[in-house]
Amino acid sequence: MKPAFDRILLKLSGEALMGQQNYGIDIDVAKSVAEQVKAVHERGVEVAIVVGGGNIFRGVSKSAGGMDRGSADYIGMLATVMNAVVLQDALEKCSVYTRVLSAIDIPQLAEPFIRRRAIRHLEKGRVVIFGAGTGNPYFTTDSAAALRALEIKAEVIMKGTKVDGIYSDDPMTNAEAVKFERISYQDVLEKRLKVMDSSAISLCMENNLPIMVFNMNENGNIMKAVEGDLSIGTLVTANGLPQSAG
Repeated sequence: MKPAFDRILLKLSGEALMGQQNYGIDIDVAKSVAEQVKAVHERGVEVAIVVGGGNIFRGVSKSAGGMDRGSADYIGMLATVMNAVVLQDALEKCSVYTRVLSAIDIPQLAEPFIRRRAIRHLEKGRVVIFGAGTGNPYFTTDSAAALRALEIKAEVIMKGTKVDGIYSDDPMTNAEAVKFERISYQDVLEKRLKVMDSSAISLCMENNLPIMVFNMNENGNIMKAVEGDLSIGTLVTANGLPQSAG
């Protein structure tokens, strides 16, 4: 099947890299993600990645204690750079040329984020990993994903999570939660569905950038998402009707 998209931005949570651990990075999970990205990349799809840092540190978490929010968020940004370098290593072990671009200047580890440079790397067939979020405190990596996707003119944000799409309630705690196959940005905001933070959803809505939410723990789902298989998750668009996938 021909890929439905030519250029994508893959949003991965830091927690997704923990695997079954309670903290840190499961190298086997990083390897699995790298192999899936390689398969998509070999289909001719240009891939950019934004990775979170919640497996190491979150600025709004209990681990931040009573820290100043700005300082805590900067520590969280450093955690995303650590995850980006781990992913880069896993991808390059799969023989995929990769560049890490950081919103914070760390020349020993990553190139500085420059929009035209990022696009050029993609055009040259390199996977680009964006680290350090937006480079500003008080903004999540969801917002960074929306911002970077628009800057590089990605056709879709693909958000890999631990569940197979968007539900009317938390499916882990409510067995009657209904899964949506398609839904609009407006419904996501009005129903306060926990997909991405509201600023990220609003940015996507203003620029008509689709969001595909799917379970990244199922091997092969990144490829299915790229092929436009809606059965594996939920698509958020401007006119998506909130219908059940079942």
